Amino acid sequence: MVDLANVRHEHSGSEGLSNRLNWLRAGVLGANDGIVSVAGIVMGVAAASDERSPILIAGIAALVAGALSMAAGEYVSVSTQRDAELALVEAERRDLKRMPEEELQDLTQMLQDRGMTPETAEAAAQELTEWNALRVHSYLEFGIDLDDVTNPWSAAFASMVAFTTGALLPMLTILLPSPERFYVTVGAVLIALALTGFTSAKLGFANTRRAMIRNVLGGAFAMGVTYLIGSLLGTQV
Repeated sequence: MVDLANVRHEHSGSEGLSNRLNWLRAGVLGANDGIVSVAGIVMGVAAASDERSPILIAGIAALVAGALSMAAGEYVSVSTQRDAELALVEAERRDLKRMPEEELQDLTQMLQDRGMTPETAEAAAQELTEWNALRVHSYLEFGIDLDDVTNPWSAAFASMVAFTTGALLPMLTILLPSPERFYVTVGAVLIALALTGFTSAKLGFANTRRAMIRNVLGGAFAMGVTYLIGSLLGTQV
């Protein structure tokens, strides 16, 4: 017989793994975007003007607009994923009511494909169906845990907070006296991007070195381009 404990996940009101990974991913991406986008904007403005007021205004505007945009985008994206998951579950619910025998055969075949003998798979499928057919089919067919459907609000909030946190770093360092502010901002931003690259790679089980280099080079390129544009505009406008 199959161990039902391996299929059923007891959450006891706690957030599931899927949702935790979802808001962690949104947080890392949000922090990375906040660092790069706001650093690029304030570097460009600072290159064009020595006054702190326009730099601060541009930084705050970029922070607020970016944080809200990230939150809205994450909410829409994860909501679409959630709707798709719920639609699959609802379709499976209808199939279980309309053709239970065929669904039982499908479950038996899935268990055989996972290494069970035909006799064991048949007995296990019957037991699992009596326990909770919808939960078992949703998990084995689509990888959906009914207790852990993705939450768009947690992803949106994590993205907004992370973007704001990441954006504050270049926005504050660029207000230092010139020319030290440029060196400090570039150094702080590149270190922060290396950390977000490392974290995102760890979450995705990817190569950390490659992710860090990619992140740092992308951020350095963005700051370099906006600084050059700001310098050119500052001398001509």
